[in-house]
Amino acid sequence: MKDEFKKSLINQHSDDLLRDLKSLIEQGRKQAFVAVNSALTVTYWRVGKRINEEVLHGERAEYGKLVIPSLAKELVAHYGKSFEAKNLRRMMQFAEVFPDFEIVVPLARQLSWSHFLALIPLKSSESRLFYAQVAGESGWSKRELRHQIERKAF
Repeated sequence: MKDEFKKSLINQHSDDLLRDLKSLIEQGRKQAFVAVNSALTVTYWRVGKRINEEVLHGERAEYGKLVIPSLAKELVAHYGKSFEAKNLRRMMQFAEVFPDFEIVVPLARQLSWSHFLALIPLKSSESRLFYAQVAGESGWSKRELRHQIERKAF
């Protein structure tokens, strides 16, 4: 009887320990994902801003049309498809429509790059900022954000 009680007690402690360990691992993975996503989003903003500063100063727009594909070719060779020409243009748009780095950084901790891609086409900076803040505070998925934009919650 004592042996069965000990086994039961050990199994209960093992189950509790396993549950706790799984929770710790899941929390760590989630934190790592958020940190990586945030760093990538901020990097994309910086890339877009840097390209905008270099090649898109008024009369240099034609130069930009030539430079973007060339940059993309080199960047894709080193860093993969995320840096194709269409994505570089998105990064440029991102930096253009969210010009304030001090706003981008905290939002990037709450929103994914996909969230920002849904926000970029919005016409007004007020609506972009509204949706970004509410999505971050409410934990909206990118699908929910798109739904709220479609139903014109702003």
